[in-house]
Amino acid sequence: TAEALNTAFEFLADATSPNFHPVVRDAKDVAAGAVLITIIASSVIGAIIFWPHVQDLLKQ
Repeated sequence: TAEALNTAFEFLADATSPNFHPVVRDAKDVAAGAVLITIIASSVIGAIIFWPHVQDLLKQ
């Protein structure tokens, strides 16, 4: 979902400013950073949720 929103944002930015503009580049970088933060956060949450189950499997 985050990547789809990032792609939509990039298309919108390209449509409003088809030529290179440093502000558009910075906005795209921030959007990509938000996707990275979302990936990291979801990975940490997934690890917290599933780690006890993984430990149980490894103990067997």
